[in-house]
Amino acid sequence: MQFALTEEQSMLVETVRRFVEEELYPHEALVERTDEVPEDVAARIRQKAMDLGLYAANMPVELGGGGLDAVGIALLERELGRANYGLQMVVARPSNILQGCVGEQRERWLLPAIRGERTDCLAMTEPGAGSDVRSMKTRAVRKGERYVVNGQKHFISHADKADFIILFAVTGTEETRRGPRNQISGFLVDKDTPGLTVRPGPQALSHRGYHNCELYFDDCEIPAGNLLGEEGKGFDLMSEWLGATRLTVAATSVGRARRVMDETLAWAGQRKQFGQPISQFQGVSFPLADLMVELEAADLLTLRAAWLLDQGKATDADFAMAKLAASEMLGRLTDRAIQTFGGMGLMDTLPIAGWWKDARVERIWDGTSEIQRLIIARQMLRPHEGK
Repeated sequence: MQFALTEEQSMLVETVRRFVEEELYPHEALVERTDEVPEDVAARIRQKAMDLGLYAANMPVELGGGGLDAVGIALLERELGRANYGLQMVVARPSNILQGCVGEQRERWLLPAIRGERTDCLAMTEPGAGSDVRSMKTRAVRKGERYVVNGQKHFISHADKADFIILFAVTGTEETRRGPRNQISGFLVDKDTPGLTVRPGPQALSHRGYHNCELYFDDCEIPAGNLLGEEGKGFDLMSEWLGATRLTVAATSVGRARRVMDETLAWAGQRKQFGQPISQFQGVSFPLADLMVELEAADLLTLRAAWLLDQGKATDADFAMAKLAASEMLGRLTDRAIQTFGGMGLMDTLPIAGWWKDARVERIWDGTSEIQRLIIARQMLRPHEGK
């Protein structure tokens, strides 16, 4: 077993960390205050990321991407995770699912996304379909050489900035042992398509500068050639390409936790009460010691899942364990950080309260903690069922 990073991986970590500290940190206060990433700031960050080879690093080299393996991407996301989410998302990593593009789709959507000419967003969630994806109501009905789409999506991240949408909609039903089940298909939809309306969603407390939107489809006609993958196989497409997005949440949570821990330890070491640094009190140091153990464990689980993915041996439970451990740990750590900073932790002169708010959503999106536990439980119990 080898736990040390290779020289190349260490260089990647150093490069991304320096980029985050020099290019992203300086703009965090502005974004936190205004809930916007100015276009000129975004353009400079994007160009710098391209110059460093960080843009589209998740895509294969033969397609013009950075060609990082899963471990490399986890390390990249871990370092980017230290920064404000609205800023780090300017360093685009096109959705892996775009690798399912074929023929003309590659020229129209995949390759421009890799070159930074177009950006995508993913539309699955609906008001009545969150964790239960198959209960979605948005439907796409085939009519000749087109699909007509009607329905609504919400909590669609950065749809306001995206050029096109990776849409999932119901295209039919199939019979199963448990009764009829929706068949889901994926589509590529340009944002200027008639019948599609994008509106701002409710303002979130978490991740300032990174907005959620609502999408409305009203007899929106999509050419049949925009079908991504096979009709009715959208759920399989999601499972093939999107399972590893939970690794992104895990790695982001670990990166943010490192930054929060560093700031909290520095504060505890210099803040004095009763004639000594508060770090000398076990009521302060012991909870942080416990959380350091959790942080290191979550980091290892995340890198292990990424390594397994590179070996072709990863399971959904591996991703679920990494996301569950990392996101839950981050929530506990940011709460403890506020307790350690005391009243100052809730003041807007320090970023602690912002990190606390940001941490809360990590246990919800890309699968709630309860869904992660369900995935883990099913895998560990399946070999024992029926015995």
